[in-house]
Amino acid sequence: EVYFKNLSKQKQKEVMEKNGNNHKLRVCVATCNRADYSKLAPIMFGIKAEPQFFELDVVVLGSHLIDDYGNTYRMIEQDDFDIHTRLHTIVRGEDEAAMVESVGLALVKLPDVLNRLKPDIMIVHGDRFDALALATSAALMNIRILHIEGGEVSGTIDDSIRHAITKLAHYHVCCTRSAEQHLIAMCEDHDRILLAGCPSYDKLLSAKNKDYMSIISMWLGEDVKTRDYIVALQHPVTTDIKHSIKMFELTLDALISFNKRTLVLFPNVDAGSKEMVRVMRKKGIEHHPNFRAVKHVPFDQFIQLVAHAGCMIGNSSCGVREVGAFGTPVINLGTRQTGRETGENVLHVRDADTQDKILHALQLQFGKQYPCSKIYGDGNAVPRILKFLKSIDLKEPLQKKFCFPPVKDNISQDIDHILETQSALAVDLGGTNLRVAIVSMKGEIVKKYTQLNPKTYEDRLALILKMCVEAASEAVNVNCRILGVGISTGGRVNPREGIVLHSTKLIQEWSSVDLRTPISDALHLPVWVDNDGNCAALAERKFGHGKGIENFVTLITGTGIGGGIVHQHELIHGSSFCAAELGHIVVSLDGPECLCGSQGCIEAYASGIALQREAKKLHDDDLLLVEGMSMKEEEIVSAAHLIQAAKLGNTKAESILRTAGTALGLGVVNILHTVNPSLVILSGVLANHYVNAVKDVINRQALSSVKTVDVVVSNLADPALLGAASLVLDYTTRRIY
Repeated sequence: EVYFKNLSKQKQKEVMEKNGNNHKLRVCVATCNRADYSKLAPIMFGIKAEPQFFELDVVVLGSHLIDDYGNTYRMIEQDDFDIHTRLHTIVRGEDEAAMVESVGLALVKLPDVLNRLKPDIMIVHGDRFDALALATSAALMNIRILHIEGGEVSGTIDDSIRHAITKLAHYHVCCTRSAEQHLIAMCEDHDRILLAGCPSYDKLLSAKNKDYMSIISMWLGEDVKTRDYIVALQHPVTTDIKHSIKMFELTLDALISFNKRTLVLFPNVDAGSKEMVRVMRKKGIEHHPNFRAVKHVPFDQFIQLVAHAGCMIGNSSCGVREVGAFGTPVINLGTRQTGRETGENVLHVRDADTQDKILHALQLQFGKQYPCSKIYGDGNAVPRILKFLKSIDLKEPLQKKFCFPPVKDNISQDIDHILETQSALAVDLGGTNLRVAIVSMKGEIVKKYTQLNPKTYEDRLALILKMCVEAASEAVNVNCRILGVGISTGGRVNPREGIVLHSTKLIQEWSSVDLRTPISDALHLPVWVDNDGNCAALAERKFGHGKGIENFVTLITGTGIGGGIVHQHELIHGSSFCAAELGHIVVSLDGPECLCGSQGCIEAYASGIALQREAKKLHDDDLLLVEGMSMKEEEIVSAAHLIQAAKLGNTKAESILRTAGTALGLGVVNILHTVNPSLVILSGVLANHYVNAVKDVINRQALSSVKTVDVVVSNLADPALLGAASLVLDYTTRRIY
């Protein structure tokens, strides 16, 4: 407030001379709830600090005046503002009809207030149904409207209300460049749009260094430390109330399981809030030792609480907007904020259909510290807004003009922009070769590089970096924008940390290897790492037979046997990242020895290495070659020779392949009886040779309820590279868990 009192006297004089009179701009600020007041209060302080330019009238309505929501009008009085009018406009019921009736009640009461105050301009914030009533009343009574935070995009009915207010408003203050462009695209006059930033950031960016421990102790208890508690704020989604209540229930279950001290704020007054409060009480949140449930926290104190929290969870716009100023981790649940611009501190959980998904998100985010984000403001919004208000010429016609874009026959565009393709760098670490490819969003391999896989860790990592740098440079020439790097490798992988835990014997010196850090540091790109079997399943989910399938299994039949399991559209990793090691399902107690050290694994029967072993035995006994076959003296016996011999009528080769197919089929039957997928996809060079044998075993051995499963051969040319690419393409354009 002191800052605004000391604004330049010279500027004030110039504006007065320009106006040619001493008329003060009479500004009516109408606030409906605790959230919009946090944005309007800095503007109100600025207006109040310049009485020579402005007269301020404050109108309070909506949930400010309801005891169940904290009687938050008191904080306006505590800020030393005179409330000129209080309007009780909320019809209780907290359902869709009550929202409509509340808008109608406000429309009935507001004309009398506006006739009495006769403001030159009304400031309306955001996208609440109360704000729609304010804007409608002012527009119909020929009062100029300044709309704060127009042009933004989010979920629920709020989007429609926000854009409706935009069309009623005469002037617009937006927070981001993107919002400004949206307003222009909506045909609003560019001269009446101010890109100022969010007014609340003027306070946020100077708040973190203030005393905060007493605030934390007051709301959460004296034993709570910074970064060791959670702030939860979740509202109903009016376009899907039933689902939002279910998600709130799952959120509370996850928070109870996570076992950290949590401050839970009551939801807003939207339809569905009553049901959400019932859920809180049903679960005993108000009496649970780990929870503090409150109706309202003053904004100054709320800032300190979220600034020093270990995590914020919910679907409030505060999480995706204000909290970014502190780098506090945020878990944004559901669709209420879909479309909002967010910093890297926000992890989106769009469809939380299980408690475990939310719990996993808490484990990923809690306690982290992200870079501070200034997407929504730089701390200088209010001076810009005051200057904008002073520039308003009340002599200008009140009627709005819309700036429709001209329609041209030929629209010129930059050819590079048209052709630029969002792409990924995909890396496949095989037992023999190391491959890097540029893969487009549609699954097209734009360019591929292949080298022999070095035998040592140092040489291998150096080659990966070299090939990735070359591919990233080449991507510019082929108009591809690289979004990240995906790596498919053999062995057991921790995908959360990007670490190869244990490798197969085919890749030497490849255990406890951090792949993410050196590659990310070198390329300045995000890096994802996963097991080759899981990558094959991801490739099928995004580009192949698994697209749109809820539950399916992919089996890779190549040098080894691997695979991935997708259950309820999600890849299963397991508690120690060892899920879907399908090649090591045991189908015989006294079968051949496997490379894993066990006996009777599928891989010991049906892998390329197993077939090569059997082919060598036949060749050593002169039982491999039949009429029509020949081998050079130095030629190495391989699985291909065994397959060729079987096709030419070699009965022993046929028997080996039949046994291999049966072993694979038995493994598939075990999978069907365990996870019950609706689809089995065979991938790799041996898939076509095994598909019929697998189907026969299923018909003979499986339970009748799973015999209807579809067994198909993958139609993907390169599932390992496509799977590595899908790691990137699924997660980089938006952080979605």
